[in-house]
Amino acid sequence: MIVPFHRPYMTEDEVAGAAEAIRNGWLTMGMKTVEFEKQFAAYIGTPHALAVNSCTAALHLAVHLLGIKEGDEVIVPSITFAATAEVVRYYGAVPVIADVERDTHLLDPADFEKRITPRTKAVIPVHYGGQPCDMDAIRAIADAHSIAVIEDAAHSLPSKYKGKLVGTLSDLTAFSFYATKTLATGEGGMVTTSRDEYADKIRTMRLHGISRDAWKRFTNEGTWRYDVLDAGFKYNITDVASAIGLAQLAKLDMMNDMRRVIADRYNAAFASIEHIIPYVIRADRETCHHLYPLRLNLDALSCTRDEFYDELKNLGVHTSVHYTPLYRFTYYSQFASGAADYPNSEWVFDRMLSLPVFPGMTDAEVDHVIESVRTLCRRFAR
Repeated sequence: MIVPFHRPYMTEDEVAGAAEAIRNGWLTMGMKTVEFEKQFAAYIGTPHALAVNSCTAALHLAVHLLGIKEGDEVIVPSITFAATAEVVRYYGAVPVIADVERDTHLLDPADFEKRITPRTKAVIPVHYGGQPCDMDAIRAIADAHSIAVIEDAAHSLPSKYKGKLVGTLSDLTAFSFYATKTLATGEGGMVTTSRDEYADKIRTMRLHGISRDAWKRFTNEGTWRYDVLDAGFKYNITDVASAIGLAQLAKLDMMNDMRRVIADRYNAAFASIEHIIPYVIRADRETCHHLYPLRLNLDALSCTRDEFYDELKNLGVHTSVHYTPLYRFTYYSQFASGAADYPNSEWVFDRMLSLPVFPGMTDAEVDHVIESVRTLCRRFAR
């Protein structure tokens, strides 16, 4: 049996939505996108949700709104996808890489605070795997130093921190609708904010800096006349993607429940195996299980993480690693003092794998993953 790392959960609802958008003849941003934004904002419980073509675009717009410039510093966690730091470099600012907590892989508030300087303008906490960061601690530190907070919520729809949905905790939150995410449109993203001025600016900047609702110039409500208010970007989403997003949003809670059942089965199966170190979900948080981190107890195994990965693949189980720490990449190594400065990240990276945990996994597929992990733990037991 071959179990892929991910398989999109798409039904005839998404097919019908995309077909309707195509038949309507409006392929780019239009009324489907307006409806997607409206329903997404209502689901999250935020005044504004602005659709864009990627989470990277969402993060870039957030950094732009804050006026980040060359020489400024923005603190980012070491365990994240490169886009989190990439958008900081767009303006010549410095991504200051902070260590993570060993048990959660989330930004360590104490290490974040240690790296603040007079040049620090913002912090971008990443809700790894779906689990929210300790936002109370991070916000308290940020507020004390007059630092802005941009949440990277690419993994965390729908996740909760102390009973509140991610997307309602800070002034700016960026979501991803990439093909593997918990709501998938292929490519896409969303910015949520409660601040009217931020929402207005994003609406302008996501489409070349053209005056608000410029897309309406091709409808009966609009006119060919428009103004360019700023040097903006080409970050708008399409109505085809938004139609798929609407269908996905309607089943978001159901898909979340499906992932939870799989994660619970993994937890139960691996709880008593000494070769696996449980990943910790804090009691005050609810994760959407975008990832299921498997952490290997290398003291009890005679193999490396990479060898375990290869052998799982040989057994038909496809996994991944989330992520190579930023400071290990050639480009981002210039912004860090070396691996020794990140003991938790090094510990995590040596031991972690991400198991398949996607809606639509069959019981047989879950069984095969569990038995494959158990088989290798027995094979490589010291």
